[in-house]
This record gives sequence, structure tokens and C-alpha cells, in this order.
Amino acid sequence: QVQLQESGPGLVKPSQTPSLTCAFSGGPITSTDHYWMWIRQPPGKGLEWIGYISYGGGTDYVPSLKSRTSISRDTSKNQFTLQLSSVTPEDTAVYYCAKYIGTLRAFNAWGQGTQVTVSS
Repeated sequence: QVQLQESGPGLVKPSQTPSLTCAFSGGPITSTDHYWMWIRQPPGKGLEWIGYISYGGGTDYVPSLKSRTSISRDTSKNQFTLQLSSVTPEDTAVYYCAKYIGTLRAFNAWGQGTQVTVSS
């Protein structure tokens, strides 16, 4: 069974740099044509794509967050990590990880989401 599981700090203070991790069980994250996405949904708003790390280790980020975002991976643990620096209350959201297949141009697996609340 394909499964993505996020983990994160829950509550963070402004200006901190939280890390969120997504562990994948269902094959190696280095599988060809797989892209590992981070997406968030602020309260009362729609989904916002944050960025991805590819099967080859390449990354791309949404321009509005690029200066504060880093996505990395640990292939030995089959997981990938999102770091978002200098957070503000506007970064409060449910954060999801997802698997995207390039040739299908489709997401085919999502995590259940993890809440990150930025508050002093």
C-alpha cells in the first residue's frame, strides 16, 4: 500500500525555521519520474504548491517562497524534508506531501497533512 506520512513541529514561533518530514513507504523515492511535492492549505484558503524534489534530487520552488524554502531528501530513510525559514503567522497552514508522476501529469498519493501553526 502506497503511503505518505508527514511529521512536523505543530506549533512554532515567528522567525523560527521549522522542518517537516515526509516518509514514503511504497518504493524508493529515487524511482524514475517521481516528484515529491510539498503543498499547503492556509485556513479558509485553497491549496498552494510550495515546491518539489525530484527522483534525481533536483528541486524547484514557487517564486513567492523560494527565498525561504529548502527541500532535501534522505534516501537511506526514504524521506524528504521541507524547511521554511523566518516563518510568520501567514505560514500557518496544513502542510501536505504528495507524489507526482511526471509522465502521468498527476498526483497519485497524498499524505494526510500536518498542521503547522505560527504563533508567539
